[in-house]
Amino acid sequence: MDRHYYALLTELLEYFPCVAILGVRQCGKTTLTKQLPDNWRYFDLEKASDFQIISQDPDLFFRLNNFDTIIDESQLLPALFPALRVAIDADRQKSGRFVITGSSSPELLKSISESLAGRIAILDMGPFNLNEAHGLAPSPFFKALTNTEPINSFLNLIPNVSITEVHDYWFKGGYPEPWIKNSPRFTKLWQQNYFQTYINRDIRRLFPNLNIQKYNLFLRLLANLSGSVINYSNAATSLGVSQPTAREYFHIADGTFIWRHIPPYEKNAVKRVVKHPKGYLRDTGLLHFLLHINTIDDLLAHPIMGHSWEALVIENIIRGLNVQGISFEYYHYRTGGGAEVDLILEGDFGLIPIEIKYTQKVSLKSLRGIRDFIKERKCQFGIVINNDEQVRLYEENLIGIPFACL
Repeated sequence: MDRHYYALLTELLEYFPCVAILGVRQCGKTTLTKQLPDNWRYFDLEKASDFQIISQDPDLFFRLNNFDTIIDESQLLPALFPALRVAIDADRQKSGRFVITGSSSPELLKSISESLAGRIAILDMGPFNLNEAHGLAPSPFFKALTNTEPINSFLNLIPNVSITEVHDYWFKGGYPEPWIKNSPRFTKLWQQNYFQTYINRDIRRLFPNLNIQKYNLFLRLLANLSGSVINYSNAATSLGVSQPTAREYFHIADGTFIWRHIPPYEKNAVKRVVKHPKGYLRDTGLLHFLLHINTIDDLLAHPIMGHSWEALVIENIIRGLNVQGISFEYYHYRTGGGAEVDLILEGDFGLIPIEIKYTQKVSLKSLRGIRDFIKERKCQFGIVINNDEQVRLYEENLIGIPFACL
């Protein structure tokens, strides 16, 4: 199944000596690298023989393999990064020489920034977005965000998939393997084994001094906190650990790409705003597995339903922007009075508030938070993602877009 990231990967290789593909385990990083031409050599640091070849003398390895080289799971060998810097600097002007991948390591970005700053491009990769899962081309929605007249571009959008396909994707999540096998029984077994592998292999190996039982309990707590404003003190009390330990757990979950940390938007505050972050389990399929939600009907009746839908939409927007190589930051917004905007995007395209609704019909009364935000911040426009049958212009600067258009 084709990944939309390939075009960005080839573009980055035209400009940079090295590209790092970072993302959660089993999201398709290795498969993406194997789409490169056959002359690229592939080394997997989880394979004992490849690890031995590179680890015994990384500098010599790069002298022998100084171009068209892929190194998978690079976080397993910290000594790799300074040696890679030396190899790149030996022929600094030549681009497209190395691709490394990494997952499950909060220290990975630190290693890259310390050793390879200015020499490497980072491709932030996630599981399938909606269109990838259904074998479709990237949605024009994301390029429309950067247009000079985005509202007119949005009005031309049409849903790419049916409402049934939307719900199927929402319930199943975006990890590629369950989509390829396309079996409910396999999906359940895969999720169970994926979760155990994450705990018993990745976390034990990366954090040998971590209390695995407490962290396992923490992940179950995360499922119930997904979509909520996070209070670290309350989380620490629930787990029976100190507040610094609870913060460390959140840091690990975010750094291993399981959890999405969303900071509050506090810039130029007009009103008193809530300064706590929000967060989501990044994959709704994994969320539903941890909460023992077994059918779409169970999901629609579950208290987590609204937060799960928000996570789905937010992840698809972030993944879609990453696919296009668009630079941006994301936030949530909530005032002390309870006004809220689910997602704030900020980038070269300006400041865009996005409200997320599960329903087909959306009343203007329910959009007071985003309407006030647009007015107070003088935003060019705002977006409401919903399950409508078509794009609708609610007001001159507020447009409703079905999730199926993403």
